[in-house]
Amino acid sequence: MIGNRDQGSHFTSQGYLGRVQAANVQLSMDGKGRALDNVFTERLWRTIKDEEVYLKEYATPRQARHGLSGSIQFYHQERPHQALQSQTPAEVYSMKEGSST
Repeated sequence: MIGNRDQGSHFTSQGYLGRVQAANVQLSMDGKGRALDNVFTERLWRTIKDEEVYLKEYATPRQARHGLSGSIQFYHQERPHQALQSQTPAEVYSMKEGSST
């Protein structure tokens, strides 16, 4: 798994980096001045907020985690994306993975 982050102080702290490494996540950081690098992540969270968070009233953190997890799963596995010729991100990613082997 790869996690993309900017170079903010919270993402470069030893505590954060230790947790990322412990979870076996590769860390990719945007270069300074690369504001557009984050556009895909920002779009994902905008969609999740519009289609999940703003429509629900979670009674507990567990309900929020469950709702967000389901939304992220749906976004990547089931929701066709116009910019991907109506494919899901999972379909596009699996095609790229298959071509590199």
